[in-house]
Amino acid sequence: MQALLQTAAALFLEHGYSKVSLEMIARAARVAIRTIYVKFGGKAGLVGALIEAKRDSYMSGKALLTDPRPVRVALGEFSRQLHTMLHVPESQALRRMIAAEGKDNPELVDSFYRAGPGITLELLRAYFDRADVRAQLRDDLPFEQLPVFFINCVVGDTLARSLDRPTGDASEAAMDARMALFFRAVLK
Repeated sequence: MQALLQTAAALFLEHGYSKVSLEMIARAARVAIRTIYVKFGGKAGLVGALIEAKRDSYMSGKALLTDPRPVRVALGEFSRQLHTMLHVPESQALRRMIAAEGKDNPELVDSFYRAGPGITLELLRAYFDRADVRAQLRDDLPFEQLPVFFINCVVGDTLARSLDRPTGDASEAAMDARMALFFRAVLK
């Protein structure tokens, strides 16, 4: 299955989502088309599996749900993992493909959201709902907004990202500054 996912990713990134057929993927991966349907439900399911595999290789998100460390430490580590994952070239190329082809392929956008941002937001909601975590946070916070606020602090300025955004140390330093602001805003 890993080889199939790698083959699909390479084809999607080289040709684009709409120009890759399940037949092309099956032929290149040397599997039956039926295997793709059974395991993934089709092309959109393959993209979702690719996103999940990428996320799992960079982030120990589920560990956040039981992490006993202080919020600053646990979320600091999680923010670095998320930031790193979002900035690897394959992730950037995949997001560009989804942005370019999403209008004509809503199933692609839905699959991406469910397997990536949707899971991350739900994970953060569950984390912020923990009593021990809430005890470290200001009481007057709009808790329903914290997951999106956190993600925005990690991601940064979307306009700058779409143009000529900082890379490497400059990108990490900017994210560290945004996270310091996040912690200053939410911690007691």
